[in-house]
This record gives sequence, structure tokens and C-alpha cells, in this order.
Amino acid sequence: RRPGRFLLTGSANVLTLPRLSESLAGRMEVIPLFPFSMGELAGTRERFVTRLFDGTFANTKLTTTTQDLATRLTRGGYPEAIQRKAEDRRSAWFASYLSTILQRDVRDLARVDALHQLPNLLKLLATRTAGLANLADVGRDAGLPHTTLTRYLALLETVFLVHRLPAWSPHLGKRLVKAPKLHLVDTGLACHLIGADARRLRDDRALLGRMLETFVVGELRKQLSWSAPHASLYHFRTGGGSEVDVVLEQADGSVAGVEVKTSATVTASDFAALQALRDLLGKRFRAGLVLYGGDHVVPFGEKLWLVPIHVLWAP
Repeated sequence: RRPGRFLLTGSANVLTLPRLSESLAGRMEVIPLFPFSMGELAGTRERFVTRLFDGTFANTKLTTTTQDLATRLTRGGYPEAIQRKAEDRRSAWFASYLSTILQRDVRDLARVDALHQLPNLLKLLATRTAGLANLADVGRDAGLPHTTLTRYLALLETVFLVHRLPAWSPHLGKRLVKAPKLHLVDTGLACHLIGADARRLRDDRALLGRMLETFVVGELRKQLSWSAPHASLYHFRTGGGSEVDVVLEQADGSVAGVEVKTSATVTASDFAALQALRDLLGKRFRAGLVLYGGDHVVPFGEKLWLVPIHVLWAP
């Protein structure tokens, strides 16, 4: 006999569904389907994570402008949204998608007494994407008690609208920030929620920086779903304010760090946190990158590189 093969799809995380009567442990494989990666849109398979741990980066024929980045960020990766070239049509799809998820799927998952508060909470989270998850501040601004906010965040994660990037610790006695960072899953959706078009992103460098960091985290999550060997994603921040936007750790303890900058010019100070992480970890540290808006790969010290943002999705 040959076991049956079934492909079951849904818009919520099957592992967190409260009404699932069978765990199906050992009888199913769960494959998260994120919005398209930049490589998938171009018909190529990215190898950024492999290159990161190998420390092998080369210049490419690709170039990136601020306008190009802003367009990619506002477009996002949802197939339907990408197919709609007109901005108003894409916005209409985002609105419909959110309405369906928040009004139907969330209602099916759990009893939510104040369902009308979820869109406002999600919009608030979009304004804070790539920021530390300070639940006291979020709860105050959203007008939600802590227990309700915690429950709503879990629901938004279950339906793949928000994800938390946990804090990383090297277990070496350092005083570290333990709070996770909150990211929206898709930058196109995040931009829709706050009414940001490509022009606004170009003009508001702080907003562009937050969206670009969320974009990089999202692209890495997608690539890690097929990269081998696998790595886990974190952020790193000390109590003194030194931080690395993304830390990747493999099962053998190897670590790489990624900083994200929107500028085409970078100074030595932009590598300070990566240098500190390298010196802290010694042989465990494989590579540290600053992704930036320029066009050339530049070595910047032992195991440190300045790398164009477009290398993230180069084949």
C-alpha cells in the first residue's frame, strides 16, 4: 500500500489552531508559504545565506536606486498585489485581504470580543515595524490591557500578518535587551496600513530605514525555508544601545550578523556593533555585513564586508 498524499492549504498556522483534533505528529510536514521573495519574482534561487556563512561575496551586474528600493517595499510580495500595477488597485486588494483575514479567519480561530480593535492595532504595529516589542507602550497607545494585547498579537502571528524576531544571547554574561522585535510579514501590507507610497519612503529616510529592515528580515526568513544548512533568526541589542539588526545562528553555533543601512555611503562607525560581536564570539563568528544602498562589495576588516542590498536577491 502507498500512503495517501494530500496538500492542505490555509491562511493560519496549523500548529497553533485550537480546534485541531489530531496533532498528526510524524505524519505531516508543515511548509510555511510566505509572500514571494525577490528571487522568486525574478525566477532565480537566492544563495545569500550560503554566501554569508561561507564569506564569499562578489560584485554583481545589478544596481539599486532609492526609487527601486521604495518601489519594491511598497509592492511587497503577495502574488495578487504584485499583479495589480495600478496603485489604487493594489491598495484595494490589500484592504480586501485584511478585511477577510481579520473579520473571518480570526473569528474562526478565537472569540474576539472587540474585533473592531484589530485593524487599529495592526496599523499601530505597522508604524512600529522593526521596533522593540514594548508591550506596555503598544498597549497604552492601542488602549488595550496587557492580557488582551498579548492574545491579539498571538492571533496576528497565527494568521501570518506579524512575526516576532527574538533577541539573541551569546550566554557570555553580557547585559542584553531580551525583548523581541516586531515585524510585519510583508512591507507592501505595512506601507498600505500607514498610507505610505514610494514617494513618501524616498522623502522619509527614517521610515525607509524601518521598512528596509523589515524587508531584509522577511527576505531572510523566506530564504531560510530552503537554505541548507538551516539557521535561526534573531536580533542583538545590548543594554548600552549597541545593536545588530539581524543575527543568524546555525545549529553548530556559527553566527553571522547583518546590519541594514539605506545610505549609499557608510563609515567605520556603522561596523562598530558587528566588530563588537565578532570580538565577543571569536571563532564562532563567521561574517558580518552592512547591507547598503551602494553598488560595490568592499572588505571592511577581518570577516566584515560592505555589501550592496541587491546581493540579497542575486542568483
